[in-house]
Amino acid sequence: MAQNGTKDRIAGAADQLFYERGFEATSFADIAASVGISRGNFYHHFKSKDEILDAVITRRMASTRIMLAKWQAQGGSPEGRIICFIRILIVNQAKITLYGCPVGTLVTELGKLDHAAQGQANAVFTLFRDWLGRQFEEMGCSNGADALAMHLLARSQGVATLAQAFRDPAFIISEVEQMQAWLHGLVPVEPN
Repeated sequence: MAQNGTKDRIAGAADQLFYERGFEATSFADIAASVGISRGNFYHHFKSKDEILDAVITRRMASTRIMLAKWQAQGGSPEGRIICFIRILIVNQAKITLYGCPVGTLVTELGKLDHAAQGQANAVFTLFRDWLGRQFEEMGCSNGADALAMHLLARSQGVATLAQAFRDPAFIISEVEQMQAWLHGLVPVEPN
């Protein structure tokens, strides 16, 4: 059980470091130091950086599924659930302003490296895309549900990128308000 705990701590530390510093810039030594273990103990759990990357992506997939299930349960209406997605920019505002979106930055970096795990990392975006598409369908936007999901994903990624570039948390707040207004405009009006 202690081995799984150490392996989880290593994956958690790697996840944070990959987000803050980037995959390529993070070394085994950085991760081992963050966890407080020797490099030998580290290699006992992970033989390569790609093994760590797999663990980080698996971790992100699991946490995204949990978050989506929570939004599904707490959001009430499809519009309320989509607002949960939009407001994640506010919830993570400080980190986004410093580092950008954790999903977007990793997928982009892996793409630049032509890394085999890029598609695996991109699966987190697919979770969001599919979930948002279902919410738009439930709102009555069946014909354009996927396009709306992609539009919202693209806008949220743009907001994260520009908020980081300009180090402007107020920009996030303004954009979240605009996205919520856009969403509200999509909600079908019930006939009287």
